[in-house]
Amino acid sequence: MKRRDFLKKAGMGAAVGAAGAVALKEAIAQTPGLPSLQWRLAASWPKSLDTLYGGADLMARRVAEITDGRFQIRVFAAGEIVPALQVLDAVQAGTVELGHTAPYYYFGKDPAFALGTAVCFGMNTRQQNAWWHFGGGAEAMAPLFKDYGCVALLAGNTGCQMGGWWRKEIKSVADLKGVKMRIGGMAGLILAKLGVVPQQLGAPDIYPSLEKGTIDAAEWVGPYDDEKLGFNKVAKYYYYPGFWEGGPMLMTLANEKKWNELPKPYQAALATACGEANMWMPAKYDAQNPAALRRLVASGTQLRPFPRSVLEAAEKASYEVYAEMSAKSASFKRIYADWKRFRDEQFLWFRVAELTYDDYTFKSKLGAKY
Repeated sequence: MKRRDFLKKAGMGAAVGAAGAVALKEAIAQTPGLPSLQWRLAASWPKSLDTLYGGADLMARRVAEITDGRFQIRVFAAGEIVPALQVLDAVQAGTVELGHTAPYYYFGKDPAFALGTAVCFGMNTRQQNAWWHFGGGAEAMAPLFKDYGCVALLAGNTGCQMGGWWRKEIKSVADLKGVKMRIGGMAGLILAKLGVVPQQLGAPDIYPSLEKGTIDAAEWVGPYDDEKLGFNKVAKYYYYPGFWEGGPMLMTLANEKKWNELPKPYQAALATACGEANMWMPAKYDAQNPAALRRLVASGTQLRPFPRSVLEAAEKASYEVYAEMSAKSASFKRIYADWKRFRDEQFLWFRVAELTYDDYTFKSKLGAKY
């Protein structure tokens, strides 16, 4: 492949893998006159969350490696430059060149941002990747990010999340009434229809709010992160599944002006590094969560599935909210229609092979024995 063609493909966001990163590094080494740059990245995560923050850190380190240190990115944790939920604003304003965040934090600006991370009863991690790269997702979301002066690169996914920590058992929809819950993104609007009082808080603020009783329940990610944040010490019941985040996408946001000024080889390096972070993060969570869940249960955590009645009521409420958002936001209406068609097709396909395989093997007594 010619060097200029390789750089073009990588610059468009292709995840080229380890071999491709080596080839890109060689191509950059052969490109004369590339400047030395130092950029700053504001993350929405504390450093203690070594998979979320670690994804941003991995991306920065890989960019430096690919460019032989000529393009350096310094990663700042939530609160070091801006609070966790103001990363988009910082990138848009040019306070930092880059951000690593979950776009659904900004659904208050436009509900379509929620589709850039996850919505209730949406797609899983693999399906989200398929939508973003081959289902028109990146192209559909690009005009929205452009309206806020940003370019978005897919750069992480947590996998299906847990349903959070609750001070009391949830046996019916009625038990949700009046519960003050930390929950991210548009899911708060859905749960509000069931009586929940949603609160959107960044990771550093969740534990003290739960401990003081300012909130009654909180969701974050899953066993590994939740154990680190200590939620099991202040809430007893741990529910699943997190039906609002079947495969939440995380993004690296680049200030559009700075991105356009960035040499094409450096754009390619950044896109390649984001692609690696996107593969690395769910793999690391999948490796870490089983042991963390065992530790939590051993420490007294009460693991509970959401009652079917809650799931059914939440799903009904979800489609009501999506209709409301389509009426309010031209961006949401435009993106959601194609997203929904793609999601429905994915669900039909996954029922054929994936679901039947998972349903048998995950429950197999023989498999569990051996």
